[in-house]
Amino acid sequence: MTIATIKIIFWICLALVVYTYVGYGIVLFFLVRIKRLFTGVPNPPAPTDEEWPEVTFIVPAYNEERWIIDKIENSLAFDYPKDRIHFFFVTDGSKDGTTDAIRNYPFPTGVSHQLFHDDARRGKIAAVERIMPFVKTPVTIYTDANTVVNKLAVKNIARHYLDPKVGAVAGEKRIQLQEKGAANDAGEGIYWKYESTLKKWDSELYSVVGAAGELFSIRTELFEAVPQDTIIEDFCMTLGIAQKGYKVVYEPQAIAAEGPSASVKEELKRKIRIAAGGLQAVSRMTPLLNVFKYGVLTFQYISHRVLRWTLTPMALPIVFITNVILALKGLPFFQIMLACQTIFYLLALGGFILEKRKIKFKAFFVPYYFCIMNYAVYRGFFRFIGGRQAVTWEKAKRA
Repeated sequence: MTIATIKIIFWICLALVVYTYVGYGIVLFFLVRIKRLFTGVPNPPAPTDEEWPEVTFIVPAYNEERWIIDKIENSLAFDYPKDRIHFFFVTDGSKDGTTDAIRNYPFPTGVSHQLFHDDARRGKIAAVERIMPFVKTPVTIYTDANTVVNKLAVKNIARHYLDPKVGAVAGEKRIQLQEKGAANDAGEGIYWKYESTLKKWDSELYSVVGAAGELFSIRTELFEAVPQDTIIEDFCMTLGIAQKGYKVVYEPQAIAAEGPSASVKEELKRKIRIAAGGLQAVSRMTPLLNVFKYGVLTFQYISHRVLRWTLTPMALPIVFITNVILALKGLPFFQIMLACQTIFYLLALGGFILEKRKIKFKAFFVPYYFCIMNYAVYRGFFRFIGGRQAVTWEKAKRA
């Protein structure tokens, strides 16, 4: 292989990495501002008292005894007309005190609530699909049992459904950082802040590319069952709605907050599952790769999701290997580039060592978290092709 060919491979792979993690955000930033010149800043409608739609607020809870009372009380505090919100709690498979805690909770008079339980554990998506025939409201909201949702979240979600083009609304996930938290708080927190910014711009440009399960909603009539072996059902449900031509809107004032993963090991569990689910979704939603049919949505889907789960993690080692070859040829620019890469990975290694020793030094952790994210894709790939990622996955422990 000639030096010229190695240079081409280096630059293509480097461009892919930079575009995936930085460039797409820059492109989105400018596209959104150009759009605002013609359409202005989007302003969701403010419904009158008579216009608030009825909603069903669904809380799947598997062995959530630790959180469930707090979740109930958090939900009952929503600023939303009491006669237009119905609470569904689904505890399929729970073996602890979750079901009894809900059953025995003293709900205020007039609060519409139902408990659904089945002894069998078939996974979150199976539990949700089982109860969807009981939902009679035009809007369905889903949340996780271990999250704290802000008081105005339901109103901020429901107002978007006055627009008939809106098929789903994605809330904002926030990581509650602790002042004396572990180093992984920083990596996870920074990642979600950046993700939230991208989702906000995605929504303003055209549509969010899949919602996070901590808090999202759909127009109930658009609900469509996904295969029960689907790993990241929230992503597939909402992306499927976008595929039908509806907008998936991002609502930053509907907030689901949760603690960071208890450790990098716990966060890695979650990342591997998401990577396996992402690869599964890409393999099943190949029609969305047709830019001639789906236009802007395809551009967003490939840029924000597909590249992260496929080509970019493979490009990273190629960038390093080709850089080593070119540096050994005595090319000054590539020697500087190699020094920068080496420092970055040494910082990541330092983050790994300090994390093992439970030393909190966050400056080392961001490179470490970046490497963990991409390593998880490799692990997720082998789980996906081996069929070893079950839908009844073990939850990551939270701090």
